[in-house]
Amino acid sequence: MCPRCQALVDSGEVDSREVDIMRALIELEESGNQLLKKAVYHKAYFINSQMIVIVMDLGVGTSVPVYTKYARNIEKGLANKLGVKVKLIPHTSDLRSLALHLLYPARVLGVNTLWLPNGSVEYVVRVSRRDRRFLEKNREFFEKILTELSGKKVQIRYE
Repeated sequence: MCPRCQALVDSGEVDSREVDIMRALIELEESGNQLLKKAVYHKAYFINSQMIVIVMDLGVGTSVPVYTKYARNIEKGLANKLGVKVKLIPHTSDLRSLALHLLYPARVLGVNTLWLPNGSVEYVVRVSRRDRRFLEKNREFFEKILTELSGKKVQIRYE
């Protein structure tokens, strides 16, 4: 690694496991995946030893069907190289869009704003009760990712 990259890893700003992801992305780009030439990598979140969520702009917008169509090939390539399940989501400030991508295939019914008596604000992402099976194991982790990416306290509630 170059001195700048090593300094980022040493400072903790970049996890050493993210370096492996970046190398895999470069290999995929060199193997002919043209979409990665425009892509911008932001951050990776490691749920457990079997799943990684990568925040990345592909330059195709944030519409769920369009983004998912393009991201699917990259997810498969990264999964083969890294040996774990990979999920790509776009970097966006819109909490609803972020929740739609992160929690897919679970259906997001809406996002509510919760005003608390102490003046603070929390957000509640409402998910269909039928889709609980998709999220239950990693619910707290998804809440943590949504909170970190949006900069707002987020809860997931089933209805």
